[in-house]
Amino acid sequence: MLVRDVMSKPVVTVAVDAALDAAAKRMLDADVGSVVVESDGVPVGILSESDVLTAGVNTGRPLSGVSVRAAMSAPLTRTRPTATVRSAAETMRRENAKKLLVVDGTDLVGVLTLTDVVWNLSDLRREERRKADARFEWRHDERFK
Repeated sequence: MLVRDVMSKPVVTVAVDAALDAAAKRMLDADVGSVVVESDGVPVGILSESDVLTAGVNTGRPLSGVSVRAAMSAPLTRTRPTATVRSAAETMRRENAKKLLVVDGTDLVGVLTLTDVVWNLSDLRREERRKADARFEWRHDERFK
């Protein structure tokens, strides 16, 4: 299974100079748990619900008084739409990232979230079983001995 088959799209973005209340509204309106932070159309970070809550508690200020730049997570971890979900999940584990930007060349085409991986886990397991069965059959095919 490839990343492009399970990634979240379209990508919801927010400007790096926006206030957290505007970013939180974007998340709520789009029913997503994070937004990609852009500066001049270039992804520079990611802002999650957790980032918003942490910034609100830690600063003690209203969300309208805290910038996205102050709360976002960076650097970004990326993958390609043609990568396998298995390899992307391994990247997430290795980099301790819950979200990967999906980039095709220079175009941001989606976001792969840990939730995307979990929701497709049964399909991923089924695919792995099919591959294992095919390898077993190939190894035991009398025509190739």
